[in-house]
Amino acid sequence: MGVTRASKEAWFERLNDLLDNYSSIFIVNIDNVSSQQMHQIRTSLRGEGVALMGKNTMVRRALRMVVNDRPEFEKIMPFVRGNIGFVFTNSDLKDVRSKILDNRVAAPARAGAFAPSDIFVKAGNTGMEPGKTSFFQALGVPTKIARGTIEIVSDVKVVEAGNRVGTSEATLLNLLNISPFTYGMTVVQIYDKGQTFESNVLDVSEDELVERFALGIKQVACISLATNFPTIVSVLHSLVNAYKNVLAVSIATDYTFPGSEEIKERIANPEAYAAAAPAAASSDAPAAEAATEEAAKEEEESDDDMGFGLFD
Repeated sequence: MGVTRASKEAWFERLNDLLDNYSSIFIVNIDNVSSQQMHQIRTSLRGEGVALMGKNTMVRRALRMVVNDRPEFEKIMPFVRGNIGFVFTNSDLKDVRSKILDNRVAAPARAGAFAPSDIFVKAGNTGMEPGKTSFFQALGVPTKIARGTIEIVSDVKVVEAGNRVGTSEATLLNLLNISPFTYGMTVVQIYDKGQTFESNVLDVSEDELVERFALGIKQVACISLATNFPTIVSVLHSLVNAYKNVLAVSIATDYTFPGSEEIKERIANPEAYAAAAPAAASSDAPAAEAATEEAAKEEEESDDDMGFGLFD
């Protein structure tokens, strides 16, 4: 039974309402996501986001109607392909993404499926009877018979990431109760206030952003100073350099201003300032000598047999 006209109109109205009330959209892939997982994701997003699913033809048609008044949503159109859905939110994007990705479940290997990562069979006793040794031999897994059961001698990688799982591999993994796959929502793209970007952008920390921003400011300041082109970030450096130049001119000439008087006085009478330094050091000498004498006295007392004589 197809979708009725009334249900399509209700879906279009719901999409328009969500576009009006939420500033950020997660475009998610829902391949192999069960209805139970969808329920768990909707529950975890309650109060922070709303999930909306629909056929791609309906989504494209609805977006074309919206784009006439709000052209910024045209950036979503290229990603409406495959088995996708939307998660609308106004909350922190990192928190919402975590809740979307956390609801993943383990699944057994299926013949013909692509391996998301390398799949290994670990060494150890399998508990299987010797008659099933042929499964291991077909995949080149070294085994031996120990106490009437099959034991894997060493770890073996049976499927590489990105390759299809064969029938023999799937059978062996299922016999060993190994569930190498995990299924759940994945974030395809993020739309936020007129811009689209990939999910890994959210992995950049605040400290890294501040560090990169500071590095950019330093580079702009260096270029500005090298080209004598003043900018906001180089003005302070230019003022400091200009002040240093004025000090140098004042020292080399008879021109004097309040900031250069002490420096010129130090240059003109170095003996006075050199004498002041030993005087300051000598003022600390009595205290240092007193501390030394006190330490020596304590050491002598400690060496006098703790205050007892030889025949006490």
